[in-house]
Amino acid sequence: MTTPPVDDAPIIVIDDDEAMRRACEATLRRAGHAVETFPDGPSGLQRIQKGDAGLIVVDLKMPGMSGMEVIARVKRIHPDPVIIVITGFATVGAAVEAMRAGAYDFIPKPFTAEELRVIISRGMERLRLAREARRLREEKEAQARRFVTFVSHQLQSPLGAVRQYLDVLCHQSGDAIPPPQQQWIERSREKINDMLDMIGGWLTIAKVEGGQFATERMPVLWQDVAPRVLESFAEAALENHVTLRNDVPTDLPPVVGDAPALKMLLANLVSNALKYNRPGGSVRIAAEVEGSFMALSVTDTGAGIAPEHHERVFEEFYRVPGGAACRGGGTGMGLPICKRIAEELGGRITLTSRPGEGSTFTVVLPRTPGEVSYTGGAGS
Repeated sequence: MTTPPVDDAPIIVIDDDEAMRRACEATLRRAGHAVETFPDGPSGLQRIQKGDAGLIVVDLKMPGMSGMEVIARVKRIHPDPVIIVITGFATVGAAVEAMRAGAYDFIPKPFTAEELRVIISRGMERLRLAREARRLREEKEAQARRFVTFVSHQLQSPLGAVRQYLDVLCHQSGDAIPPPQQQWIERSREKINDMLDMIGGWLTIAKVEGGQFATERMPVLWQDVAPRVLESFAEAALENHVTLRNDVPTDLPPVVGDAPALKMLLANLVSNALKYNRPGGSVRIAAEVEGSFMALSVTDTGAGIAPEHHERVFEEFYRVPGGAACRGGGTGMGLPICKRIAEELGGRITLTSRPGEGSTFTVVLPRTPGEVSYTGGAGS
């Protein structure tokens, strides 16, 4: 969304009283502001959705959609709303309720032109500061992504070279290397692989945050993605004595997504389910329609996760203290990547788990609207 300068962004006035709308417009235009007025909440919200609205002035009591409902909806579609409430019911309770809902300030009827100008001036300054803070935050995040990308690329080449040297050493020397040294070399290879996996996770998160990873918005069928992902883990499941189950129905409608990104998301979940499972356990993938969304779940029979860790497992590098040791190590990047991908595609990921009872990770994504004719696979 392109954010115009505060002075160029129009003030949106939403009020069912035509005389009030005209009075506000005249006062604010004389003060040098661009103003657009609307007689009800739906028409005002439609205008706000275009993304270039500045400060918003809304009447608290309107027929149909109330000012409180307008505030709630604006908070969902506008990045930094500054809302001023006009109310003829200037009680402390009404003001507090509006402020809790997201309003910046309120002005009671009747009010003078000067009172309106003063409160609008304060609101415009608040808007300017909010946008400046957002701009600085976005610049800082962009710099952090560039730094991570630069450092990661610089680390990948030498680490990859060291891994190749160790591979050649093992291949050429064979049984000539004493067992203790063989263990040291193997452990060195494992640590280098862990570091390369972590660097790959950093780069993936940097791409997702920069809008460079999950770039496609195409119909994707989970029933195409799931078998391919499970097939890629068949050997690992056999080695760990874990059963893989695909219970995704074959007649599900598609979700809106990026096929390679969704394949990575599901692969990370299945990988974790294998690593933290028990011998003789199982990993199950299932999916179902939930209204205009599709829910896909990955369930394991591992040790489970205590409730106090459910939110933190999606943080970068977080590992559950005292958790069961996983097979093949881990970088603490898989679940954060899953969370970023799901949110980038307009969805969410949740965890349901209890110690001793296994875990279920559920990814909820929007379905494609209407009837969709989908051909082709889920991407490679």
